[in-house]
Amino acid sequence: MNPLLWLIHTVINIYFWIILASVILSWLVAFNIINRSNPFVRQLGMTLERLTEPLLRPIRRFLPDLGGIDISPIILLIGLQFLGMVVTWLFMSLGWA
Repeated sequence: MNPLLWLIHTVINIYFWIILASVILSWLVAFNIINRSNPFVRQLGMTLERLTEPLLRPIRRFLPDLGGIDISPIILLIGLQFLGMVVTWLFMSLGWA
């Protein structure tokens, strides 16, 4: 496998897991399983928010209001998977894979 293709897929995969961690943390906070007053939870939440918000914010602007349900992470996860497939296809079509 091409090292550049491997790197791109690894970065996409890591960001995929960061988004999932952010979603799970938001659920845990929403259901009062963990509390944001805990310094570790607060720091983790701020870090995940800073990593995910730059890509989630533009998606949220275009989505209709669904009554408190945020589907922007799902759309971003699907977009990341699509991006990974497009990159692989481009590498294969150029003969770089």
